[in-house]
Amino acid sequence: MNKFLILLFVSTFVLAQPKGKKLVWQEQFESKELDLVNWNVELGDGCPNCGWGNNERQLYAKENQQLKDGFLVITAKKDGEKYTSARITTKGKKEFKYGYFEAKAKLPVGSGIWPAFWMLGANIDKVGWPKCGEIDILEYVGKEPNTVFTSLHTQDSHGNTINTKKTKIETIEEGFHLYAIDWNSDKIDFYVDNQLVYSFNPEHKTEAVWPYNQPFYFLVNVAIGGNFGGPEVDDAIFPQEFKIDYIRVYQ
Repeated sequence: MNKFLILLFVSTFVLAQPKGKKLVWQEQFESKELDLVNWNVELGDGCPNCGWGNNERQLYAKENQQLKDGFLVITAKKDGEKYTSARITTKGKKEFKYGYFEAKAKLPVGSGIWPAFWMLGANIDKVGWPKCGEIDILEYVGKEPNTVFTSLHTQDSHGNTINTKKTKIETIEEGFHLYAIDWNSDKIDFYVDNQLVYSFNPEHKTEAVWPYNQPFYFLVNVAIGGNFGGPEVDDAIFPQEFKIDYIRVYQ
């Protein structure tokens, strides 16, 4: 590689970083197995709050997530009468307050599929949901093709999705795309492929409106059916893969 190409590569990398921030953590998924120093693998049907609180149909299983060719691959399947998928979190291991958070991902598709890249307040075990706050950096439901959802859940909305935006992107099911938030003490901006799609900046930041002044942790999963992804599930779509190339945090 000549010096010009090396310089071009380095310059491109530097320009790709959010202005005024530096890379503080990243997950490249380049190992043979998920790094359990950073990640938890959640299993089962979410009981005693079965269906993970959303009447979802899937059971989460360890074997439905794997690292392959530098990607995290979550596979949603129909096994006989049973739906299976995977869900991983960084709860208690990697938690962050403020910054630019980004994932590069390729969506699964089809009616009933519901992949997400999201965050929950680290105090969830103490105060419960939705008081802990939730940030949905990416949600996609196959029943609404060419559309991505960026949302927040708070105590003020009683957990309902009133602070939300759905954005039509005709090519969102094609290849990989970037999903990100820029979060500080004043507001949260949501981006898809570096384009601003939604901002949340309430004037009065009470605890019920703005729980976003504390650390949050990551979740990556694919749900099937449920209150948002369903009710109809097309069994002919399975298996479906949600691929994550990387997750990065800049502060």
